[in-house]
Amino acid sequence: MNTTSAATAGAVVFLWLGMVLAISFLEAPLKFRAPGVTIPIGLGIGRMVFRALNLVEAVLAAVVVAAVAVGGPSVAVVVLTVVVAVLLAVQLGVVRPRLNRRSDRVLAGEELPRSRGHVYYVAFEIAKVIALTALGISLLAQ
Repeated sequence: MNTTSAATAGAVVFLWLGMVLAISFLEAPLKFRAPGVTIPIGLGIGRMVFRALNLVEAVLAAVVVAAVAVGGPSVAVVVLTVVVAVLLAVQLGVVRPRLNRRSDRVLAGEELPRSRGHVYYVAFEIAKVIALTALGISLLAQ
């Protein structure tokens, strides 16, 4: 892979990884422990934060895909890029819409039992962190 493409993709991958770790595994769980933060307030904040994160993730994914596409990548880099892109696409196209529908109901005052949707989202986040880490390392080795 050419040096410029590998460096660009690598920098973007590690930026993306840092954002996911900071927001999904630090900010999200902590906001519900803050004094005075109710479930509706936490959901409202979370929806805004994750909408922004997902928008940035989509842009970063496009940059990574473009850099990898023009860089003459190894098979490992291509496979990991596809894996990361698919994980993000499933999160945005399947998991997030379900979570949004549920949070709409909670914000409308409905009392609902605990949801497994967040477990699926976290599972995808963990898989994405692993794939981003592997992709970043693979790009460093190019």
